[in-house]
Amino acid sequence: MSPKLRFALLTAGALIGLAATFSLGRWQLSRAAQKEALYAAIQSQTTRPPVGLADLAGTVKIDDMLHRQVRLRGQWVPQNTVFLDNRQMHDLTGFYVVTPLKLAGSSTAILVQRGWVARNFLDRTALPVVESPAGEVEVEGRMAPPPSKLYAFKGVEAGAIRQNLDLADFSAETGLALLPLSVLQAGPAEGRMQRDWPPANLGVEKHYGYAFQWFGLCALIAILYVWFQIVRRFILPPPQRSS
Repeated sequence: MSPKLRFALLTAGALIGLAATFSLGRWQLSRAAQKEALYAAIQSQTTRPPVGLADLAGTVKIDDMLHRQVRLRGQWVPQNTVFLDNRQMHDLTGFYVVTPLKLAGSSTAILVQRGWVARNFLDRTALPVVESPAGEVEVEGRMAPPPSKLYAFKGVEAGAIRQNLDLADFSAETGLALLPLSVLQAGPAEGRMQRDWPPANLGVEKHYGYAFQWFGLCALIAILYVWFQIVRRFILPPPQRSS
């Protein structure tokens, strides 16, 4: 291969590498900006007036409700309590306790994520006792999407212990008209249930870290190219050959 062809190929490869790494760094910065805007929107939702029963009457605008504080009255439906398995809090694995709340003066219900409880690792089927007071109760918390889904093998989710909870299937199973949202119940620990829900973490720092890596690689390609293909080729004198 002639020196000119080798130089041309190395130059083309360096330019492609520079363009690719720089573009990936810019893309990571744009993702970080999008998530910062989303986090700002979430924070603004938390400052709005609490959601009440009147706000949930009729058609529910999901985007308008998410992340807002909520204060509802209704009755627990304890026979439909579900324990979502493999959920973590404070780096410990246990259950999320989810119970439908039938809203006062309404035919609809909403899922309430009531808290986290530790599991019995010696007996997987042993469930902690969760008190569900009879009569009308008041629930305060934060509006959230339905419980997040974890990876699970395909199959029918049934029984008190489940990996995931599909809203449409659960509504058909229980006969409850469930709203397309849930409530993360707030307040101090209730018995064994803890409610230290993690704050919204959108991973903005991760994108800045990836952007730093891509820009660093871009700079490294540029430095190596300049040193080996320009400085050593055209500026530094060629090494003297010994006779």
